[in-house]
Amino acid sequence: MSTVLVVEDGLTDMEIISRYLKQAGYSVISATSSEEAQDRIDKNKPDVIFLDVILPGKSGFEICRELKNNPSTSQIPVIFCSTKNSDVDKIWGNMLGADAYLSKPINREELVVTLSRLISK
Repeated sequence: MSTVLVVEDGLTDMEIISRYLKQAGYSVISATSSEEAQDRIDKNKPDVIFLDVILPGKSGFEICRELKNNPSTSQIPVIFCSTKNSDVDKIWGNMLGADAYLSKPINREELVVTLSRLISK
């Protein structure tokens, strides 16, 4: 079973995303801040990371850049899930190495299809 880390400070969004992932057969771990996310990554080495852009501490963009610049985490797919969904935000996420960008509110089918595509690589 693949493990997915969901980094989201909004409890409702965290619950929705986690439920969708569990229903799709994934093991879910969660973090609500950049510090907690780093701790979870170090201890669990998830298969995929869902990142909100706006977080306490570092932004999701900063976390993504650090992950993609670190040889031990650079291969972990990163998916942004954010209300910041302008073309500029999506381009910025892509430039930082994100593998996908989903807009909130999250569409269950889009989430599952995106995840399947990234894990089957």
